[in-house]
Amino acid sequence: MTAEALYVYALLADPGADAQPPGEGLDGAPLRLVRAPDCGLAALVHEAPARPYQGPDDDVRRWIQAHDEAVEGMRRAAGGVLPMTFNVLVAPGEDEDAADRLRAWLRQSRDDLHARLARLRDRAEYRVEITLDSAAVPTGDSAQEIEERMRDASPGLRRLLTKQLDARRKAAADSLADQLHADARRQLSTIAEDLADRRRAVRDPDETEVLSLALLVHEDDVENLGLILADLQETHPAVKVRFLGPWPPYSFTDAQLTTPAPTSP
Repeated sequence: MTAEALYVYALLADPGADAQPPGEGLDGAPLRLVRAPDCGLAALVHEAPARPYQGPDDDVRRWIQAHDEAVEGMRRAAGGVLPMTFNVLVAPGEDEDAADRLRAWLRQSRDDLHARLARLRDRAEYRVEITLDSAAVPTGDSAQEIEERMRDASPGLRRLLTKQLDARRKAAADSLADQLHADARRQLSTIAEDLADRRRAVRDPDETEVLSLALLVHEDDVENLGLILADLQETHPAVKVRFLGPWPPYSFTDAQLTTPAPTSP
């Protein structure tokens, strides 16, 4: 029995004894599959000390990127995975090594895991951020009148008119953003099988947010998703779109694997 723990990247349907995971793991660690063929499941892992990965921020970012690349490589090869978050470890027990404990947990959870994997099969996560270039949003004749008055205004009046113009532009951008939010969300929901709201990590003060979503999309529908976003930009020149992916479906994995309790196979 080995005293090594297993770092777990993802769960998947058992691809068979001859299947080999692509790529490599954290710090170049060799990847392997722990299979539980009697329940049709497997886990993508590497052997590691029974302690979490901790270190400077740059190291953590590098490890998370390597984790994501390993999961995405397996997702592409297997057609679907249940991704684990960073730093999920299964330690050995008193009478079982880590692989036996992991297999026991897979057997115990087989029905739930198979159902989750079926939902994610041939699907990936895409992230869509839609904003407006606030200065490019049409503001109507009233804003144009203010701009004309500013040309010959005194410094004090110009400051007052500038505040009025900024308020008109903000109101116009907010109104259009509300309209587009409802319309874009409705259209995207016809393509995505699930969606989750996200918060933008960085906000540009010159932009007005419309929506930020994670979408679960079948591989056959990705082109249609792109067409919806392209049409939105063409119809509204002030619209800016960020379209990211494919990624493992982290936003749609609501069951996380924790170290399983010792269970007899």
